[in-house]
This record gives sequence, structure tokens and C-alpha cells, in this order.
Amino acid sequence: MNTVTARDGTLIHFKDWGHGPAVVFSHGWPLQGDAWEDQMMFLAEHGYRVIAHDRRGHGLSSKPWHGNDMDTYADDLATLIEALDLNGATLVGHSTGGGEVARYIGRHGTGRVARAVLVGAVTPQMLVGPSNPNGVPMEVFDGIRSAVQADRSQFFKDLTTAFYGFNRDGAKDSQGLRDTFWLQGMQCSIRSAYACIKQFSESDFTEDLKKMNVPTLVIHGDDDQIVPIAATARRAVEILPQGTLSVYEGAPHGLPATHKDKLNAELLAFLRS
Repeated sequence: MNTVTARDGTLIHFKDWGHGPAVVFSHGWPLQGDAWEDQMMFLAEHGYRVIAHDRRGHGLSSKPWHGNDMDTYADDLATLIEALDLNGATLVGHSTGGGEVARYIGRHGTGRVARAVLVGAVTPQMLVGPSNPNGVPMEVFDGIRSAVQADRSQFFKDLTTAFYGFNRDGAKDSQGLRDTFWLQGMQCSIRSAYACIKQFSESDFTEDLKKMNVPTLVIHGDDDQIVPIAATARRAVEILPQGTLSVYEGAPHGLPATHKDKLNAELLAFLRS
């Protein structure tokens, strides 16, 4: 099993497939590296080395009580990138993973990074506030915390409806996608799942985005019911030094699965640009 050891002894599990320029994927909450399997297989078949880790507390990585915070997530990503001696890498983050990518660059710079992609990312901030009037109220995140504590298994099952937009007219429901989300979510420790809610909701990535001085593609669905586009992607692209916004009409938060063919093609084009 491929693992690297973080500075506090936590084992970070990762997959490393293919050969060529490196593309490193950071997943969303409460999932794991396998959430990127469609993109990884596609890009590996098109001449790229694809790497995806399970965030601490998620998937097959160690599940420590401490260290469930965005700075540590970013440092764990740095440990992986340095252990594999990656240079000229493209970092791709979905949802919470987009925050992780931004915070990595904010803390560790772009010396090993050629470009970045933020997909349905929580950047610059999810929580409503004076500078983010279109953000999400704290009551929503408190509700998520309560649901995780009360019955996280059922909550993960229920969350798939809005996550994949199955509640929209014309949507093609998939029990397989629902089951996959639940299975990955239940491999996350309840401690890590609970603690990560604060990280993806309250973290402010504004200063991190300002330091992302590499070409950055921002991809977001305009029907994202989990991470509203007005509070995140549309603001992020105004902050990024080299940001480009690509809006997927009618796409939900889980677009790496529901719109995988479109996303795969756009990632490939961006990598080749």
C-alpha cells in the first residue's frame, strides 16, 4: 500500500498511476481519492501521471484525533508532493480539496506547481459575512454537524440527492453513485468528518488565492446546491492572479461524476495548453 508519513506520524495513503507530467488530486468532504477515479483513469490513458491521496481521517489514511485542520491538510499534501519529488505538477481540488490546494500554495508556494484547477471549490469562503453576502448561514453548517453526530450514515445517504442534483427535473438518478458516496463517506472517521465541517465552511482562502500565481482554471456548476457559485467561484476568479472561470450550466456539486466527460475533456485541454 502506497503511503507517506506526515510529520506527526499520520500515514497518508495515495494512488499513483501512469507516466508523464504529474497531476495531483485533492478530494472533497467526506470522500477519498477514489472520488477522482474517472479523471485519473482518463488522464493516465492520455499520457499523464495521476496521484490522489486520502486526506487524513479519510479513506485508507490514518485516522488521528488531532490535525483535522486546513493548515495540516495542506502540509500533508506538501509531504506527499515532496516525498514523490514532483515538479511542474498540476494540482486539482474539488470542494474542500480546492481549499486544500489553495492553502498548500498559500503555505508552500508554487515552486513545484505549474497550474491549478479548482472544481466546485469552497474558495474563497463559504460562510456568509459582510464581505460574502451570498454565503451560507452558520445554521446550515450547525445542521450538518448535528446530522453527522445523530446518524451520519443516513445523512450521507440523504446528502447525495442535492450533491448530484437528483432532485432536479430531468436528472438521471443513480443508486450506484449514491452507494459510492455513502461507502466512501463511511470510511471517514466520525471525528474527522465532524472536524472538517468547520474547515470547509469557515476557512478564509482569500490570501491563499492571491498567492496562486500560476494559470488557474475555476470550474463550477451554476446549479451547485452545496457550494453556491456566487459565494465561491465568481468571487475566486476576481482574486486569482491568473484565474479563468468555466461555468457548467445546470451542473450540480458532484460534477466530476455527473459531468465527467465534459470535465475530462476540459482538464486535458488545460493540461495541454
